[in-house]
Amino acid sequence: MKRMFTILAVSLSLVGVISVAAAQHATITDRELMDKLEDAAPAAVLKGATVLNMGAEGKMTVIRTGTNGWTCMDPGGAPMCADEAAMEWGKAWKSKGPAPQKLGFIYMLNGDNGTSNTDPYATKETPDNNWIKTGSHVMIVGAEAKSMMQGYPRDAKPEPAKPYVMWPGTPYEHLMLPVR
Repeated sequence: MKRMFTILAVSLSLVGVISVAAAQHATITDRELMDKLEDAAPAAVLKGATVLNMGAEGKMTVIRTGTNGWTCMDPGGAPMCADEAAMEWGKAWKSKGPAPQKLGFIYMLNGDNGTSNTDPYATKETPDNNWIKTGSHVMIVGAEAKSMMQGYPRDAKPEPAKPYVMWPGTPYEHLMLPVR
């Protein structure tokens, strides 16, 4: 029970600070969210995951409490499912805290809306922030992942169809692995 409370607290903390994405994201019904999440991760992950939906005021609401340690949501039009360690990493990133040592995993099998590859806090594309859009991918996050990143491109403008390190040189660098 304590573990579930911790997962929910971390989840709500993480998504509660995604106000920029919330402002750009139209409110969707719980059913629409479930439809969007259907292809965001493997069915077995989604089946047992906690599901969060963002309301009109940018606040996340638990629409289903899960049993498998995964949390699925659609913050800003990029459906995703993250394990507990990845949720901790996301909270650290959003609060500019130290990256957790744990290895985390995030599914984004529908791709993303684009983000800066060099500035973890960029909210829109500018001529100098190396905006990139990655199709279907998974992310390996957390400070423990750094050893896995050896040999992967760390370029500001990588080829998004091939594996690369996003936000290289920051505490939140992580491995992007395209899957389709």
